[in-house]
Amino acid sequence: MPSSPRTIRTRALVSMTAVVALLAAAGCDGDGGNEQGKASSEPSAPAAAAPSDSGLPGSLTGQKLDWSSCPAPSVLQGTGEKPGSGWECATLKAPLDYAKPSGETIDLAMIRAKATGSGKRIGSLVFNFGGPGGSGVSSLPGFATAYDTLRSRYDLVSFDPRGVGESAGVRCQSDEEIDASDTVDSTPDDDAEVKAALADSKAFMKGCEERSGKVLGHVDTVSAARDMDLMRQVLGDDKLSYFGISYGTELGGVYAHLFPKRVGRAVLDAVVDPTEDPEQGSYGQAKGFQLALDNYLKDCAKKGTACPTGGDPAAGADRIVALLKKLDKKPLSTQSGRKLTQDGALSGIAAALYDKGSWKYLTLGLQEAMRLEEGNMLLAMADSMSGRDENGHYSNVSAANAAINCVDDRQRYTVTDVKAQLPRFRKASPVFGEYLAWGMLGCTGWPVDGTTDGPDVSAEGSAPILVVGNTGDPATPYEGARKMVQELGKGVGVEVTYEGQGHGAYNSGNACMTKTVNAYLLDGKVPAGGTTCR
Repeated sequence: MPSSPRTIRTRALVSMTAVVALLAAAGCDGDGGNEQGKASSEPSAPAAAAPSDSGLPGSLTGQKLDWSSCPAPSVLQGTGEKPGSGWECATLKAPLDYAKPSGETIDLAMIRAKATGSGKRIGSLVFNFGGPGGSGVSSLPGFATAYDTLRSRYDLVSFDPRGVGESAGVRCQSDEEIDASDTVDSTPDDDAEVKAALADSKAFMKGCEERSGKVLGHVDTVSAARDMDLMRQVLGDDKLSYFGISYGTELGGVYAHLFPKRVGRAVLDAVVDPTEDPEQGSYGQAKGFQLALDNYLKDCAKKGTACPTGGDPAAGADRIVALLKKLDKKPLSTQSGRKLTQDGALSGIAAALYDKGSWKYLTLGLQEAMRLEEGNMLLAMADSMSGRDENGHYSNVSAANAAINCVDDRQRYTVTDVKAQLPRFRKASPVFGEYLAWGMLGCTGWPVDGTTDGPDVSAEGSAPILVVGNTGDPATPYEGARKMVQELGKGVGVEVTYEGQGHGAYNSGNACMTKTVNAYLLDGKVPAGGTTCR
């Protein structure tokens, strides 16, 4: 998702929490290579995990999780699930600082639904739905029906990573302050607007330091991966079975690098390119979102007069640019009394591009904005991206996203850097380019230094990992899957391609993708590298 300067670079701001199930229908073919149908090693059934060699004290590795009914309404609200419907919640204690394993601890929120099938239980399947900043505790119940088949042999498990939600969640501003901040122009046109954007970013970061300073240096992806290995031990699994989506692919890759021999069956879907720096990631997203928008405009053009952007896709893009310029000068009114700004419209448009099933809502939102000069639908979609509920309360997705990215990445950019890149970004995307370029300032002035130049995901000795790329993915462009396969190392990453639209592939509803991934996770059948689903 595109981001404002205060909510950070966008390479990984792709939380699945804002995504409905993708709607696509297609066929499937594979290249028939020698690996087709090869079985990976069967993960051992849960038992007492081997003694830890992680240096963690027994009080952590030997802790017992107190699973009980999830509290309502905070966890299950909006998921369609009811308390007592099989979902259980627990708290895992983990070191605040892994350099001091016997020191202060933090609580990590977890959720599970036990396996329901009569066949042999494989163990726990741990999910991360992306972000960074997305809450697994609130996401998993909402997506659970898509994983019913996997639940036949796995306990479905997810968690709020450190810094997210109920796991020492990073907080930076009050709801009122976030609302006020959202009126600041994230694509400044002159020095005064640049100054205002920088002042807003500085206030945001000061709030993060004041409210959450103790944890800011410890919400990095490496620590989250170590949390997952502690989780594996406490759950009683000899190896980690894992399903990572979007940023969850980066987290999964880092886990495989740290613990290659502990990888069971792992799927990485909607893959973050581990070789890109924040500038390259933002540029890639500019191209990715523009590609997705162009695909939408082509589809919309077939609808005749019902299409608000007209019958010419190229002219349709120009009409959206004109709408955004108009909003930059005069935001649209909404029934809530809030205004739809240029930034809000960009976020709303981006939200719809995550899911082809949401294109119809983008059409309605653009009709409303262009023909009725009202911004209700686009603002509602923008709120879904920022984690704002109907009562005006924000989740901490944006704060957590900033905190995790900024402690991960060493790179810090300047206004001069951004201005030098603006022509290239505008060419890549006349709609999203400027927004994503200015987002590169998200870590400039952050209270703690970044730790790496990029994630190390090399995983020699790991079991095969399915790496799934979607050719029409706006947020994690398709090329990232191939780069992940290369970085994981020879014989580890197995590339599978989905020729479709939206963010991610497994939840697209495509029968070929479902069959391929399920056969791997349930039966250990590794598909041929290069298998394609259409």
